[in-house]
Amino acid sequence: MILAFLLEGRSEKEMLKGLLPRLLPPDVQVEYAVFEGKQDLKRQMKRHLSGWRTPNTVFIVMCDQDSSDCLKLKAELVERCPQAKQDHVIVRIICRELESWYFGDLAAVENALNVPNLIQYQKKRKYRIPDRIHSPASELEKITGGAYHKISGSREIGSRLSPNSNTSGSFQVFIDSIQEMIKGWDPKIEEQDTEDTEGSPSSVDKRPHCP
Repeated sequence: MILAFLLEGRSEKEMLKGLLPRLLPPDVQVEYAVFEGKQDLKRQMKRHLSGWRTPNTVFIVMCDQDSSDCLKLKAELVERCPQAKQDHVIVRIICRELESWYFGDLAAVENALNVPNLIQYQKKRKYRIPDRIHSPASELEKITGGAYHKISGSREIGSRLSPNSNTSGSFQVFIDSIQEMIKGWDPKIEEQDTEDTEGSPSSVDKRPHCP
């Protein structure tokens, strides 16, 4: 099985490289396609998905919500997924930014960046619900005294994030998606999907919830 991630930026890749080895069985191969921001992802994802020919692949499209309406953004990305020839496409929106996930596990951030007493912020009302923090990237840079940088910080934090105790709801939805996918994967689906024609129903994740 191959998990192919379509990501809006490099920081997501660095985080996943640290997180995924603790979630996936050794026979699952991971591929990354990193785009130059959300608009570039939107522009290229359909061509990228349509051109993929490797069997037994599941795609996960990830991007930040930022200031967008979460459900509308997810619906837009789902609409850009081709309707045939793909095993499975899951769209996951990060509420609001990747750093929301880091606020969900400040113990990991404290350990990764060697900044003491960060975990105390998790008890403050402003940071108690990570997915509701306004501009979490800026906030994380502020409370770490500038020690957090998006790419290098994501690289260090990703390998320390707890899959089970993170208080970000969108992080837990992402983790659940990965675990459900691995548990329910059936290679025979690939044989059926290769027989689909354009316009046939696909297995794109169209569940209305956000993320």
